[in-house]
Parts: sequence; structure tokens; C-alpha cells
Amino acid sequence: MEVVALIGPSGSGKSHRALAVARDYTADAIIDDGLLIQGSRILAGVSAKIQPTRVGAIRTALLSDPEHVREIQEQLAAIAPRRVLIISTSRNMAWRIAERLQLPPPSTWVDITAVATPKEIARAHQTRNQFGKHVIPAPTVEVKPRFNGAFIEPLKTILRRRQAPPGKKRNLWVEQTAVRPTFNSLGHFYIAHSVVEQLAAYLVSTGGLTSQRVQVESYNGKLVLNIEVNAPYGFYWPALLRTTQRRVGTVIASMTALEVAAVHITVRGINFNAGTPFGSGRQLR
Repeated sequence: MEVVALIGPSGSGKSHRALAVARDYTADAIIDDGLLIQGSRILAGVSAKIQPTRVGAIRTALLSDPEHVREIQEQLAAIAPRRVLIISTSRNMAWRIAERLQLPPPSTWVDITAVATPKEIARAHQTRNQFGKHVIPAPTVEVKPRFNGAFIEPLKTILRRRQAPPGKKRNLWVEQTAVRPTFNSLGHFYIAHSVVEQLAAYLVSTGGLTSQRVQVESYNGKLVLNIEVNAPYGFYWPALLRTTQRRVGTVIASMTALEVAAVHITVRGINFNAGTPFGSGRQLR
């Protein structure tokens, strides 16, 4: 099985173009916002767009619930697709979705800018920001039983294929559904750096280190964490620091859906009264 990933910022029109991209790359199934879609049918999953909060939507899109994962895995095994298209906001998100479904990592990456013009992307952003509309790449008859939002609208669209084979029509008629999730009525949502700093400090403390200072920086939407700590006396620091580094990056990415580019940990002091650190490996004698 091969995996293709369509990536782009939230609201840039990825779901709107998913069916055309799937056709271009001969993907037999689509995984988008927690749903497994094949052709015009929703086979399994829960849509992130039915969640009452944006945090809940993020967790659903990332397949955080083991039962959710199991349902999609069973359907994937039943239909045995040759190629799957994963829709995601970043490479990191696509990797994590593939990993949780025990699929191969994506071998082909398609950026939204390769399949939509700047004008089309700007129009998609405007629709999202002004009207709060999200697209589910499935007909309304499939969406209604799974969606309890106040707004559900059939959407018939002509999409222009970018890689139509010779002799095949470039224009593709598709039936989709526009919805307005509950969380869109709750205003804008963001995660403050102070929240990430507090979470990082907590994760460091549970790993046997003492946090002195945590600084969060953002570069092109990716986080870089700079953490200063006290390390316990008598323990092998490299193993302890690597374990803490991985744990901080993984947990923060999982809980917030933010992409963590790097976690830098600097030892500024020694803690002579520490107990056995979590995952520290061995104590020096």
C-alpha cells in the first residue's frame, strides 16, 4: 500500500480538492479529518467537524482515540486500497496519522499550491473566515447521518484536474458537502506560548529534571522550545536528556496539533537531592 499526502494550511481548500487529487494520483481511499472515504461513501470514522470544540476537532483529526483507529484500520483491511490519500495541515501531521493507522509513511507529497492557484486558495480562506464553512468530500446523503451541526449544504462542484491522462476529461464533477461546525461559532482559537511553556515545564519535571526556564519561539508556524534545567547528580545525563527531549516534543505535538520543529535542553545547574529520574537509564557509581 502506498500513501500520498495532500498538505496545506487550514482553510486553504484541501478537502475541497481532495477528490480531484485522489483521481490524479489514483488513490482508492481518502483519510480526511477523521473519516475514511472511498468514492462517494464514508466507510468509517468520526468527522472532526462534529466536535463541539476546536481542541476536540484537532484530537479527532489526529485519531487520538484507539477505538476510532481500530474502526478505520478494519475498513482499510477490508477494502485493501492500493493507494491512500491523507489530508493534513503539515508533514508531521500526515506522518502521525499514517503511523497511528500502521500505514507506510507518505511516499508522495502534494502541496495545496501545486493543485490550486493563489486566487483559489485566497477564496477558500475567505469562505472559511467569513462564513465558517468547511467541506467534507462526500455527498450530503452520506454526511447527514454522521453530522449534527445546524448547517449542512449540498455542494456540487466542477474541479479541474491538474494531471488528467491523455484522452481523459480535465473537468471533474463532484458532489460534496459544506458544513459549519459548532466550534466556528465560538470565535477564533489559538494556543498561547505561555500554555506550551507550562506544559513543557510539567513534562520536564515528571522526567526527573527541574525546569529553570522555558522559552517558546515560532518560525513559519513551527515551534522551537528552549528549555533550561537542573539535572540530577549521579545520573547519565545524555540518555535522560534525550528521553525528555523526545517526550516533550511528542506530547506537545499530540495535545496541541502544533508542529514542534526542535526541543533544545540546556543544563544550567545540578540537583543533588533528586530521586530516580523517569527513563534515566542508569545511575553512575
